Amino acid sequence: MKQLYFECSSGISGDMAVAALLDAGASEAKLREALSTVKLEGYKIQISKVKKSGIECTDFNVILDSKDSGLDHDMEYLYGHLHNSSEHQHEEHHHEHEHHHHEHEEHHHHTSLAKINEIIEDSGIPQNAKVLAKKIFSIIASAEAKAHGTSPELVHFHETGGIDSIVDIISFAVCMDDLKADRVCIKSISEGCGTVRCMHGILPVPVPATTYIAEEHSLPLCITNVQGELVTPTGAAIAAAVRTDTELPETFIIKKTGLGAGKRNHTIPSILRVMIIEPSQKEDSVYKLETDIDDSTPETIGFVMDELLKNNAKEVHCIPCFMKKNRPGYTLEVICSIEDRKLMETLIFTHTSTIGIRRQLLNRTVLEREMLTVNTSFGPVRVKKIIAPEKIRLVPEYEDVAETARKNNLSFYDTYNRITAEAEQTYGC
Repeated sequence: MKQLYFECSSGISGDMAVAALLDAGASEAKLREALSTVKLEGYKIQISKVKKSGIECTDFNVILDSKDSGLDHDMEYLYGHLHNSSEHQHEEHHHEHEHHHHEHEEHHHHTSLAKINEIIEDSGIPQNAKVLAKKIFSIIASAEAKAHGTSPELVHFHETGGIDSIVDIISFAVCMDDLKADRVCIKSISEGCGTVRCMHGILPVPVPATTYIAEEHSLPLCITNVQGELVTPTGAAIAAAVRTDTELPETFIIKKTGLGAGKRNHTIPSILRVMIIEPSQKEDSVYKLETDIDDSTPETIGFVMDELLKNNAKEVHCIPCFMKKNRPGYTLEVICSIEDRKLMETLIFTHTSTIGIRRQLLNRTVLEREMLTVNTSFGPVRVKKIIAPEKIRLVPEYEDVAETARKNNLSFYDTYNRITAEAEQTYGC
């Protein structure tokens, strides 16, 4: 399982995220090929190495043919020019493109969500990248709609409607697809403080769109003493779209580290660090769902347990208990994957009388296993191969043992032992 860890101690923005993924091993060639299929004109991308506080990072820059080229595109369209001369300075000479004056007059891009989705859908980027890019824009649209008191369909983007920001988000989606990560952990995201000047005046940090994204998607923001904005709406939307975990494995191996440079200079290095990690022992996360029921029949409990197991629950337990007013009832416990949590809750609410479900995210350590088909004297039988720390265990599948015992008029115990012995002989255990 490939897992990414986004360490957002200096915040997150669109260009930083793309740069970090490229530095972590996403293919520049695949990115350029994918972008060549996007029906946008008037830009080129520049990928180079820069240094932030002496640390070498990758820089990703979208250079426009217009006079907007060279700007911090992830925020300029929405927030206007910041009166801080250090914020757009590059520390190293690796950036060869010409810097232009940051003048903002009547040239801001205004693009609807429908138009952006059309651009994405008409492109030749991978399907998974299309889905992710549209998800990121949808998150931003919802936040902008809430900020301006309208609907997402009627939102006209400023920041994210610019060619540069569309390219940022599509590029991020393409790079994520190339890395093929199963999980993304974001423990916390550092944000600055104070205010930021925008085309509509002065706004507090975090700005409204970022605040609403954090609120809607439970992003773990950490407000620091750094003056200025560390988390842009695009960065917040990216985090909301890809985050699956808030906790790292207890122990892990770092396979690759990517450093993405930001365009602004603060009192801390403007660097987003993305690590490709691998748990040092087999570990994954599951949800434990729990509810107490005292007004459903035993038949109902039995039925919902069957339905939960049929729909991929890992474990289902029913424990007798005494509830308030000494009423006998049941505690229903379900262990399920993160992806199946909502389905499990829906099944419980649908088939029982409960009105509330407790949930807890748990880490678990599991042994590696695989299902084998072993040719025995009874015929083919499924056997689970379990790789334990000291030895390999072979465990016949219950249904196959039971069926074989019935067919041959043998006891379950004798059938189980014979299949186990023959499987161990076959695999030399």
